[in-house]
Amino acid sequence: PPAPPLPPPVVTLMGHVDHGKTSLLDALRGSSIAAGEAGGITQAISAFSVGASGGRELGATFIDTPGHELFAAMRERGAHATDLIVLVVALDAGVQDTTREAIRYAKEVQCPLVVAANKVDRPGGPEAVAKLSQQLLDEQVVLEAYGGEVPLVPVSATKRVGLEELLDSLALQAEMLELRAAPDGPAEGTVLESVMGKGLGILSTVLVQRGALRQGDHVVAGQSWGKVRLLLDEEGAQLSEAGPAVPVRVSGMREMPRAGDELL
Repeated sequence: PPAPPLPPPVVTLMGHVDHGKTSLLDALRGSSIAAGEAGGITQAISAFSVGASGGRELGATFIDTPGHELFAAMRERGAHATDLIVLVVALDAGVQDTTREAIRYAKEVQCPLVVAANKVDRPGGPEAVAKLSQQLLDEQVVLEAYGGEVPLVPVSATKRVGLEELLDSLALQAEMLELRAAPDGPAEGTVLESVMGKGLGILSTVLVQRGALRQGDHVVAGQSWGKVRLLLDEEGAQLSEAGPAVPVRVSGMREMPRAGDELL
């Protein structure tokens, strides 16, 4: 039988609080919607997709770095909801403790890294890139420029510089990893977060990893169970089904699933 199609890679952005992770996510999210729709996303979801464009055959699904609770839960269950980690490092600050923690986590779960060197638009950008490369080397992160396997992409989240190069680099990594996931059969996925939705009851953000999740499916997540009443995409539009690497909000769980719970 033919190999299942390559789903977009699931990418988690990690990094120090002030290094521009949120602005980079906003910039990437902005590139995924038309400028006129920018105000249309009223409910920010913790995961969103950027479609394929500019000759790239693969888009990417981004997860906003969840709290420690989610990572702890995933470590515990050995579940890996992410294919690639983008390590966001501000060039004017370099490697910090949170950066080291993210590097440790990536090694622990054997997840490939791509470094996004942010704030390259500031004066002294090129010198700062060389300094950062050395700091990363000290942490045993060997960049491609030094014969290693980790790409470094200089970006500026605020000036929207280097975003296409970052997406290209992620698509290339995904192709090399050959991440294949069967798009049919019963759904398996991971709960990223759960909230109470007005008039909708419990809304769980779920990342489908294998199979297809459909409206009307009976599902179990951790200690909770239910029937999928509604499937909503990141912009709140209704879907009839969601396949691998698609982040969706699910309504219909009886109890609040925990972040990191496996959904079957």
